[in-house]
Amino acid sequence: MSDGPALYRGLNHAALDRAYDARATVPDIEPFLRAYAERSARARLTLPCTTGVAYGDHEDETLDVFPGTGGSPGPVFVYLHGGYWRLLSKDDSSFMAPGLTAGGMTVVAVNYSLAPAVTLDRIVDQCRRAIAWVGRNAGSHHGDPGRIILAGSSAGGHLAAMALSEGWHARYGVDPDAIRGAVLLSGLFDLTPLVHTHINAWMRMTPEDARRNSPQMHLPAQGPDIIVSHGGNETDEFKRQSARFLAAWQARGLSGQYVAMPHANHFDLPLTLDDPQSALNQALAGLARRL
Repeated sequence: MSDGPALYRGLNHAALDRAYDARATVPDIEPFLRAYAERSARARLTLPCTTGVAYGDHEDETLDVFPGTGGSPGPVFVYLHGGYWRLLSKDDSSFMAPGLTAGGMTVVAVNYSLAPAVTLDRIVDQCRRAIAWVGRNAGSHHGDPGRIILAGSSAGGHLAAMALSEGWHARYGVDPDAIRGAVLLSGLFDLTPLVHTHINAWMRMTPEDARRNSPQMHLPAQGPDIIVSHGGNETDEFKRQSARFLAAWQARGLSGQYVAMPHANHFDLPLTLDDPQSALNQALAGLARRL
């Protein structure tokens, strides 16, 4: 039986499903999900933090804040979790807080509603409102609201990149100049191929929905310093999306760097954020010093 005609870049439905199947790049996803949850729970137990803070009216619209150490407020690291917009929560998303807060950053782990209960438009709106909360309140948590670093992995990388686009800040009361950096890990920047994959069973995107929510199609004229990375064994499409986004960013004269993490995979890459031996942590530390 034929798998059907080419739908995107010469790939048919079956090939696109394989190209965007991150789970298939590791033998078992569960150990990584446990590591997210267990390390995040340990951070909440052992670090000063304020949890379950509301940034909106819906019960899903909450975040956890871990103040940085040091004499003066440091950059605010805002983490948007992955999970293909349908899995995980803030409770799985503060695993990097021990190392980053010790280095002076305030860490914010953001919760948002999950598909298919809500649309991607709604999730993007929630993340932007969470960023607005950070801008208004980071100063009360030993963070500098004028030095925000957005970060995310996979779907979270997409959400962070959507917050780099233009035209939304005034509606949310956000100073665009306050977003000083971004760390985009294994991100999805062009969603148009996902319309043709199993992912759309829960995302339910039309082609227009995908274009509207594709950071690749909404690059800003001005933007912050970004870090782009992905695991060494990711699929060609995940690698291509990262490379294409970074190239387009730099082509606009904006600052960005690629950090090679050849021994990481799609799921353990974010776990290296606070590992001082990792190239990703070292690049993040360098970005924070430049702000």
